[in-house]
Amino acid sequence: MTSKNFLFTSESVTEGHPDKVCDQISDAILDEFLTKDPQSRVAAETTATTGMVLVCGEITSNCYVDIPHVVRKTVRNIGYAGSAGGGFDCDTCAVLTSIDEQSVDIAGGVNKALESRSENADTSSSETENIGAGDQGIMFGFACNETPELMPLPISLAHKLSYRLARVRKEGILNYLRPDGKSQVTVEYVDGKPSRIDTILISTQHAAEINGISDNSKIQAIIRQDLQHCVIDYVFEKEAIKPDSETKILINPSGRFVVGGPQGDSGLTGRKIIVDTYGGYSRHGGGAFSGKDPTKVDRSAAYAARYVAKNIVAAGLAEKCEIELAYAIGVAEPVSIFVDTFGTGKISDDEISKIVRDNFDLRPAAIIADFDLRNLPAKNGGKFYQKLAAYGHVGRTDLDLPWEKLDKVENIKKSASSICALC
Repeated sequence: MTSKNFLFTSESVTEGHPDKVCDQISDAILDEFLTKDPQSRVAAETTATTGMVLVCGEITSNCYVDIPHVVRKTVRNIGYAGSAGGGFDCDTCAVLTSIDEQSVDIAGGVNKALESRSENADTSSSETENIGAGDQGIMFGFACNETPELMPLPISLAHKLSYRLARVRKEGILNYLRPDGKSQVTVEYVDGKPSRIDTILISTQHAAEINGISDNSKIQAIIRQDLQHCVIDYVFEKEAIKPDSETKILINPSGRFVVGGPQGDSGLTGRKIIVDTYGGYSRHGGGAFSGKDPTKVDRSAAYAARYVAKNIVAAGLAEKCEIELAYAIGVAEPVSIFVDTFGTGKISDDEISKIVRDNFDLRPAAIIADFDLRNLPAKNGGKFYQKLAAYGHVGRTDLDLPWEKLDKVENIKKSASSICALC
């Protein structure tokens, strides 16, 4: 961003959005396989449309998983059941599966890295395997000091609105709401820092009638009043920057939202990757997360990049930090590590890059071991990755995520002090 004064917008979607339905199904399948067999290789893709869910992909495992059962259970928990499902029903939709095993060519490079093990950064990893990256690609991680969780303010607020929208539906506070919904927040930045809330947008699926009222204009008036009080006011009560008299608030601007979910629009795994990360405020490598086991660096390395960036910002080395990691399939070491602090660094980006290399082991096996990525589903009652599949994979304060920990801050500060002492 070159201008210091600008508007920036990020969106979030509820767990009932058709793309998020698919993400959650894919990750629920992953959870089930890893719970039963932590060494499972999973690449599960899901698509959903009116009356149908299709699961396809490549899975290699020593266990059996009843995929249709997982699909129906996931859809039911989201809220698509019976008349409350808004036209999509977990019990009557068709569930189709088309699953192959992981390619032996891919498995050969992943099971054992092509290069010999190198002595890398100081790491607590006790895992001795030297697996290669599951694919080539680039992954980005980001952190900034705009919020306590070190996330950009627009996506942080958008997620909170979507999460609250789902809560008031599930808890029966607004029982006419249906599972599909979206939020969007535009923040005005002055001198590069959040200054005010310019626009708040919420679109929510709802019943055709509310308390016997069928007139749409009256229905929308009820929804606007209820969402203002139960969602917007609730979320912003504890926020430092609040809507003001000039903030534009748009609720169901299309005028009506009865048909939604997979009936209103087809869903697909991996089609909300910007919602999953930083709301567009940071770059994205293009790879999706959901349905992929930890050997896929699209997922595990993106978590690691967030971990690095967050600890750099928390250590006070920069106000903003973006990390790019790049991998080659079958090769353990990243082919490149790039640091960008957007001119906010207390030391040079090159010096921060050296600190990263000295303090973080970014080989896939080390990431998997340090975050315990294979065992997290079993340790969380068989449901871990599915919880990430809505409301963001990073910056979560409601979940205990290993890549959100700040346990490298002191080491980073010591490394920075040593560099400054040599200057």
